[in-house]
Amino acid sequence: MKKAGVHMKILGISGGLELPHEEGFTSLNLKTDTIHDSAAVLIVDGQVVAAYEEERLNRIKHSGKFPVQAIRRCLEIGGIRLDEVDRIIFYCAESHLKFETIGHRQRYRDYPYTDPKAFLAELLGRYFQVGLSKDQVVLEDHHHCHAASAYYMSGFDEALIVTIDGASPEGNAGLILSAKGGSLKSLGSISNGDSVGSFYDVVIEFLGYTTHDEYKVMGLAPYGNPATFRRLFKKAFTLLPEGKYRLNQGWYYVLMESFEPRLKGEPFTQEHKDIAAALQETLEIVVMHILEHYQQATGHKKLCMAGGVAHNCTMNGKILYAGLFDEVFIQPAAHDAGNALGGALIASRKVAPQVQTETLRHLYWGTAIQSEDGVLQTLQQWERFVSYRKTDHVVEDAAKLIAGGAVIGWVQGRSEFGPRALGNRSILADPRPAENKRIINSMVKKREGYRPFAPSILEEYVADYYVLPQTKAPYSYMNFVLKTQEDKQELLGAVTHVDGTARIQTVSRETNEKYWRLIDEFRKLTDVPVLLNTSFNNNAEPIVDSIEDAIVSFLTTNINTLIIGDYIIDKKPVSKEEFLHFVPRRPDSSELKMAIGYTAEGYTHKAYEIRLHFRDKYKTALSEEVFKLLEQSDGKKTVAELLELTGSGTKAEVDIIDEIIDLWSLRLISLRPYESVAVATV
Repeated sequence: MKKAGVHMKILGISGGLELPHEEGFTSLNLKTDTIHDSAAVLIVDGQVVAAYEEERLNRIKHSGKFPVQAIRRCLEIGGIRLDEVDRIIFYCAESHLKFETIGHRQRYRDYPYTDPKAFLAELLGRYFQVGLSKDQVVLEDHHHCHAASAYYMSGFDEALIVTIDGASPEGNAGLILSAKGGSLKSLGSISNGDSVGSFYDVVIEFLGYTTHDEYKVMGLAPYGNPATFRRLFKKAFTLLPEGKYRLNQGWYYVLMESFEPRLKGEPFTQEHKDIAAALQETLEIVVMHILEHYQQATGHKKLCMAGGVAHNCTMNGKILYAGLFDEVFIQPAAHDAGNALGGALIASRKVAPQVQTETLRHLYWGTAIQSEDGVLQTLQQWERFVSYRKTDHVVEDAAKLIAGGAVIGWVQGRSEFGPRALGNRSILADPRPAENKRIINSMVKKREGYRPFAPSILEEYVADYYVLPQTKAPYSYMNFVLKTQEDKQELLGAVTHVDGTARIQTVSRETNEKYWRLIDEFRKLTDVPVLLNTSFNNNAEPIVDSIEDAIVSFLTTNINTLIIGDYIIDKKPVSKEEFLHFVPRRPDSSELKMAIGYTAEGYTHKAYEIRLHFRDKYKTALSEEVFKLLEQSDGKKTVAELLELTGSGTKAEVDIIDEIIDLWSLRLISLRPYESVAVATV
């Protein structure tokens, strides 16, 4: 037990074991795509002090790298060193991590550890240059972390807990537990072989999608008729007594014979939409079968859920409207990043059981934007490309811009933890014109036009605009799809889906006063207490975190105006020659590759590319000239200096600049004005 006045500090981490520069290592004995969404969470005396997903900092979507940057940022926010942390919790059972460390030993002779706790202590100690003991390291089961993240944040005393995802290294794709008084009792499990999460992933491949695209298919489903393929999908599963079920593993071959798969980029036919609808219905049938049995068996009237499947907001809304429970809590970072939170909560409860965890109130656990002077300093470094002005009435001015038809980037306060932008790193627009859905999908996201946007609504008005179920739930996190009131559906054309629903976010003055005031000012102008809210990022990057992230995303999208703190920022028209003054830098997790191959005629040819050490999708071909330029880049030389060093070969200078801008837009390289690099190196 700690002495009085000494704070208990717990660090939870999730993700793979590869450091940023490492590559080619299949973590946790699972296929690479299952290691994703690395994160770190710092808890002090039972309260979350900081939480970060690694992707927000290394700028790689769903990054599964060891979360070294997230750890560093959490420690900075907490004002502590790593060796001051009392416990470090990793989201995997010891037996499976032991297999992992053996594999690491085969590749890296300087990590000769078969003891996984010693391995983690050494890995962290080396990277952060501190001494750590293996006794500081704790390993927790994957799905127990999911369960704890939901239950301990819910504020419930008694509850049914259900976790469902794609797979776990322990062999379970889900757990069912009964919770009472802080204790959790296991009631059942779902094997990896019967994973509805993996089932969903396999089927969406027939629609031209892959892992992490599940939400796109969820948005496509309302355009289809589930009855078209209902009989076919009923062959995919068998419901059994006591909440159990089985998936038919050979069913995918039946689907292949019944349906022509869509290739990525091809138009959607009605058949594709009907498949999406039948898939969504199948997921809901199986999950409701589980919930109905265990609710009756336990008598629990409160439900907690986590795991990647719990991000299916349409399913979550159906659970509310079914009325099985009096209250439902979906952990808003339900994916694997949330396991860093769950692991830390487990350790906190064990180490200091007398210290209670605060019920979740918000997710603003990231870094706050800098002071006004800090914002100004960054803007000055980019003033070749942006103009800016400070205002004493930023909320009123922003509301007028939105009401006038502008699409704005809105960056305020601390960044959000989890997959949703909740008003601090958001793109905002008028929710009324239905055309705004198409405009924003095209101008910002470069994504499919069918996909819906979410409404942020003042919590005081939510019942006027949405059909609230009798079952209570927190609507602050975009976790639930609700029915829009019939008389409001046409009014809210940009945020009402084709089936008359919306994935809502209620906004409280208590937890985000500035965002609440912005929506309220828009209400005063339009009599509508709602804004269209989508995450501030383009289609190639995670949600922005820093001021510089926001400026870069602003410059590489067609957002009309950017607002950071009290500064209103616009783009300047610039010539491509201005990019000669940029300093390019490759991410630590990237590599340049040159290969020699043969054409069909037997001639040899050289091929060049840049790729990231995380999933094959993060790569693109390069010209020989840009390959040589990036090969010489050191994070200090400008594009002009590099061109003088390497030459432009047969490629025109303007074409080289275009190629560099494309790589920047894809976030395969970073570009910074020379002035900002010079300031950083002083």
